[in-house]
Amino acid sequence: MREIQFREALREAMTEEMRKDENIYLMGEEVAEYNGAYKVSQGMLDEFGAKRVIDTPISELGFAGIGIGSAMNGLKPIIEFMTFNFSLVAIDQIINGAAKMMSMSGGQFSVPIVFRGPTGNAGMLSSQHSQCFENWFANCPGLKVVVPSNPYEAKGLLKSSIIDPDPVIFMESELMYGDKGLVPEETYYLELGKAHIVKEGTDVTLVGFGKIMKVVYAAAEELAKEGISAEVIDLRTVRPIDYDTVIASVKKTNRLVLVEESWPLGSIATEIAFKVQKDAFDYLDAPVLRIMGGDVPLPYAPTLIQEYLPNPERVIKAVKEVLYVTK
Repeated sequence: MREIQFREALREAMTEEMRKDENIYLMGEEVAEYNGAYKVSQGMLDEFGAKRVIDTPISELGFAGIGIGSAMNGLKPIIEFMTFNFSLVAIDQIINGAAKMMSMSGGQFSVPIVFRGPTGNAGMLSSQHSQCFENWFANCPGLKVVVPSNPYEAKGLLKSSIIDPDPVIFMESELMYGDKGLVPEETYYLELGKAHIVKEGTDVTLVGFGKIMKVVYAAAEELAKEGISAEVIDLRTVRPIDYDTVIASVKKTNRLVLVEESWPLGSIATEIAFKVQKDAFDYLDAPVLRIMGGDVPLPYAPTLIQEYLPNPERVIKAVKEVLYVTK
């Protein structure tokens, strides 16, 4: 094991798979000459050349479509969006093209493609550059949606996404590219659709994914100081969702708090809450609670951003509410 940055883990995942399979290539804005907007692809142009690390114009609709077409013809593209906010320009290609091609062709065409880039807020970038679209893409059959929370997951999940025969939406965070974590030297893959129990507990289940796991961890640590044992689950993927792991945990702790950065309506947390009340209702000793982002476009002012985002204090308050702790 060695400690590397999140961006380095992503780079290793792409580089290792590209060395194995010459049909894999990377395409997007500034991925080549500039070494990536966030330096994720640093050095890859030198190793693989301009035919496999390809700079594009500012035209997400165009290069997403090129990627899908090439995937249908035997290549395995990794399409980088500078941010998933810009993927909205290409969403017709993703939803009506990549996600549906296998079904509409009667199984004649698979689309082994990865769309990757940052999601969610990254500080004072205002409303159009700070949105969470995990639930949007997860709503569409035919796509897999992956949201890693640390360098170990970033590498293992991206490697699995690249070799997956289906289109994968791989969502990162600008605020995590510099994060460091332990990553094995040897080759490894992490299964898509399998959640990870980060910390076992007995009193309450806390569920999150992506960079919001930092908030969940911080809350769990504070709760432990007060003698409250929280079981912490990192979903890792939000399509498919590992309902079995969440429900098994709820059957043990009898309480559930979900933490997510996105807007409340139609969220991943909403879907999990429904599934738990349907399949584990008799095990619940309190209502399922959600800690979400604000139901408004993300503001620019840092004080308003603070109010908008989930934080450990809000999670701790929710846990005490489901535990009926009044102090």
